[in-house]
Amino acid sequence: MSNLAVVGTQWGDEGKGKIIDLLSEKADIIARYQGGNNAGHTVRVEDEEFVFHLIPSGILHPGKKCLIGNGVVIDLKSLLGEISYLKGKGVEFKDNFLIAENAHLTMPYHKILDKIIDESRGKGKLGTTGRGIGTTYIDKSARVGIRVADLLDEETFREKLEINLEEKNYLLEKFYNLEKVNRESILEEYLSYGRQIENYVCNVSLYLNRALDEGKKVLFEGAQGALLDIDFGTYPYVTSSNPIAGAASTGLGIGPTKIEEVLGVVKAYTTRVGEGPFPTQFSSEFEEGMRMRGREYGATTGRPRRCGWFDAVLVRHAVRVNGLDSLAVTKLDVLDELEKVKICVGYRYEGELLEEFPSLLKAVRNCQPVYEEMEGWKEDTSQIRDYDKLPLKAKEYLQRITELVHADVSLISVGPGRKQTIVLKNLMQ
Repeated sequence: MSNLAVVGTQWGDEGKGKIIDLLSEKADIIARYQGGNNAGHTVRVEDEEFVFHLIPSGILHPGKKCLIGNGVVIDLKSLLGEISYLKGKGVEFKDNFLIAENAHLTMPYHKILDKIIDESRGKGKLGTTGRGIGTTYIDKSARVGIRVADLLDEETFREKLEINLEEKNYLLEKFYNLEKVNRESILEEYLSYGRQIENYVCNVSLYLNRALDEGKKVLFEGAQGALLDIDFGTYPYVTSSNPIAGAASTGLGIGPTKIEEVLGVVKAYTTRVGEGPFPTQFSSEFEEGMRMRGREYGATTGRPRRCGWFDAVLVRHAVRVNGLDSLAVTKLDVLDELEKVKICVGYRYEGELLEEFPSLLKAVRNCQPVYEEMEGWKEDTSQIRDYDKLPLKAKEYLQRITELVHADVSLISVGPGRKQTIVLKNLMQ
């Protein structure tokens, strides 16, 4: 299969950046299809670390075309800062980076409203990153959003900005008792941004479909994870877009038949950033040790991630809604020191055993996880490159995961480096 979608199967932070970087070597095009700069990918190449928020990490491979699709919401200040950061590390952009002309822009008022709206929820706050992602998607759905193409036409941009500021400034001033957003400063700032990005802008849908017709190999890159999907995640503690594989079609303007295979990235345990239910979360003392071993801090916000045992119920749900063909298991090495490892095989809720992930948030919040306990392997796996050389107990753990979630493992990551990977199946042939 030459066209592959890579998605997260938990609450994001599964290590997709490394897997995408690894597979980008075989791809011609890497295309991001949803989310915004609330996402973060960390990639280590030799001794150097790269952090990404909007740009596909495939940009580290010379000669690859990296695209930002229409399903992504773009904070231009963040994007230009990321381009500058990567150029400073020697990354080339001139002929290998494209932005969809119909992608929506995150504006300054989106970030202001995002923060104050979430704070105003009090105990019900969602714990957003405050980067204006949700409020940008609100405007997109309300049909008042500003797109890249609008910015590049000054008359259109001025008209749309005026309409937006009339509404947003009323909210800020009359409802939240805050200062209005200055129209002229936004005009000057964003018209400058438009001049800086105009050479990257194109009809990404047209470009991508032509490339697919020519037989180019495409890697479709999702952000976040299935349990943050606005339809299939732990709503309302979710992101404002669809990270699942089906969104690659609408987020890039390609037919669903163009996605030939779907790879799910899954951590060997479970993590979550921000608010929301987490059935398998560790006790605080044990969690801190795992957080330190796994370097579990958000690439975007730096927030400490909550950590817990592998949850087969939620991953099985992700396998189904994404139509996963196989899994890439990451951070297996983080479990190397443990005497025992556990897998959640079901939830007990109001006397009933649930084996499928419930839509009712109350059930997820109040359930008791049902565990299977397995022997740990107590051996260093970080230098292993051959599956057969893995400790027997590690292989038993991986085998039990595949049985429970109904998907085979194709890749195993045993460290952050590109070479710290065990390949069981060659993808993107």
